[in-house]
Amino acid sequence: MIIDCHGHYTTAPRSHTEWRTAQKAAFTAGLLPPPYPDISDDDIRASVDGSQLRLMTERGIDLTIFSPRASAMEHHFGDEAVSARWAQVSNDLIARVVQLYPGRFAGVCQLPQSPGVPIAQSVAELRRCVLELGFVGCNLNPDPSGGHWTSPPLTDRSWYPFYEAMAELDVPAMVHVSAVTNPVFHATGSHYLNADTTAFMQLMQADLFTDFPDLRLIIPHGGGAVPYHWGRFRGLADMLGRPPLEESVMGNVFFDTCVYHQPGIDLLFNVIDTGNIVFGSEMIGAVRGVDPQTGHHFDDTRRYVDALDLPPGDRDRVYALNARRIYPRLAAH
Repeated sequence: MIIDCHGHYTTAPRSHTEWRTAQKAAFTAGLLPPPYPDISDDDIRASVDGSQLRLMTERGIDLTIFSPRASAMEHHFGDEAVSARWAQVSNDLIARVVQLYPGRFAGVCQLPQSPGVPIAQSVAELRRCVLELGFVGCNLNPDPSGGHWTSPPLTDRSWYPFYEAMAELDVPAMVHVSAVTNPVFHATGSHYLNADTTAFMQLMQADLFTDFPDLRLIIPHGGGAVPYHWGRFRGLADMLGRPPLEESVMGNVFFDTCVYHQPGIDLLFNVIDTGNIVFGSEMIGAVRGVDPQTGHHFDDTRRYVDALDLPPGDRDRVYALNARRIYPRLAAH
């Protein structure tokens, strides 16, 4: 079995995204948003069958851990009520996809984060999605300001109420930023990768996992810059008087395979233990084109992993067993 840990609903029905535009316009004008539209099962099927599901079938991916479009979470916009309503309708739509295709998708929720609002306010939506909708995890934004980094580090105690809820529910979080309003950053080319790297450094500098030994965090996009500068981070840990990375961080942190060329995947697997790598493609996401050097889609990451000379046990871990361990609620799903 092959489980893709990193999929976003980037092809959601147009009426869903149009409602979001109307919600934002209403907030800006000081008005109430219009009612959320009726979206039929046929609308959802049309948005999935010819895109996400077709590519999963073509590439031999059995199950995708599916969440709302990351760049559209837009936690920076509006206020707490706006973010809460947008998270609710987005998560409900994911739940409907899962209900229509229970063998192909498992849900991961968007959180109603908002700048300056305590993360504890997101616990209720996490509980709803896990306990009522059957979701297996969440996406946690370390920078809801949209690229201005006004939040404290992920290791700050202000995040602890949310980690306590994650521990109670036994669900992981993918550390994933959203849209960026800072003009110096490109969203997927710099902001995403910067955030991945920043999150790892924050985790390395503190003792979060001493307080939460069972907390599980996925850092996407191949871990940002981390595996490719592993010596730098090992050296910094030593300079800062921190324990070795294998002891202080890597028992709780995992990287996905959303790295869009063979040399990058080769390096990831040469540096990081296969117990810390989980298969992901981010399909259909940041890079949708065909690589002119290979003639294959950049985000067909299974092709890169298959090209590795992995022992069968390691291959099974990366493709499915690690995901089952990180997302224990997949068993019930």
